Amino acid sequence: MANAKALDKRRKSVRNIRKITRTMELIATARFKKAMDRAVAATSYTQRITEVVTNLANSGTEVQHPLLEDRQTTENATLIVLTGNRGLCGGYNGSVVREAINHHQKLSEQYDNVNLVISGKRGITNLSFRGLTADESYTHFEDQPKFDEVKPIADALMDQFIAGKLDRLDVTYTRFITSSKQQAVVETLLPLGKVEGDEDGDDTAGGTTDTDYEFMPSAESILEEVVPTSFRIKLFKCFLDAAVSEQIARMVAMKSATENADEMIANLSMTYNRARQSQITGEIMEIIGGVEALKG
Repeated sequence: MANAKALDKRRKSVRNIRKITRTMELIATARFKKAMDRAVAATSYTQRITEVVTNLANSGTEVQHPLLEDRQTTENATLIVLTGNRGLCGGYNGSVVREAINHHQKLSEQYDNVNLVISGKRGITNLSFRGLTADESYTHFEDQPKFDEVKPIADALMDQFIAGKLDRLDVTYTRFITSSKQQAVVETLLPLGKVEGDEDGDDTAGGTTDTDYEFMPSAESILEEVVPTSFRIKLFKCFLDAAVSEQIARMVAMKSATENADEMIANLSMTYNRARQSQITGEIMEIIGGVEALKG
């Protein structure tokens, strides 16, 4: 039988760990609700503006925009990987890293140069351990990414694409579908003409359209505003989805850890009570034995 004192010490340690996991679960829950509200609010707008841009690209109009041009060259590609700065969130970071490694290998076979951009300390560390060093990295994005923080990144990528220094842009992140379903995916953001469907799997945006457009004051001025805005919003939505998915993963992981701690505490308490009972019984027997010895 294990020592009762050692069991009690171990039980106290598990209780302390449970307090930490429970606190982290509550924090992740609060952050998840805020992040989900932002992601859901941006979903409808993102889907609609993506549909408009895709319909314009397939409308047969002679007016074109550089971001919609299908590049035949295979010189330069950029892969953005969105991970978290912290762990303790189950397989969230691992799933994104695996997708990134597989897709980076595919891009390397198709393009002469693949630029790797990583957001999140976990992604930077894990990919570096596997021999993939980031050309650019960001560690300031947390559970509430701001559009003003993403916009400079989007503008720089657009400038590279328009200048011919970038032929393709892919993003690896965890797409938020529902509160019970998130999926690590790779999405092509540039050229925008390659965008097919929306986040819910609706292929309407990616198919042909019979919609007629009347441009006022001119098609050029409208496309000059709508197309870049569409790209900025889609990239921002990737960051929003990654943020809310990370909090969901951490919430689930900490809830599971708390439940495991409860079960461990219950088992330790049972074992402790048995050990304590055995110890008390032994002490009583020693006392009785001593009394009998004095009588003799």
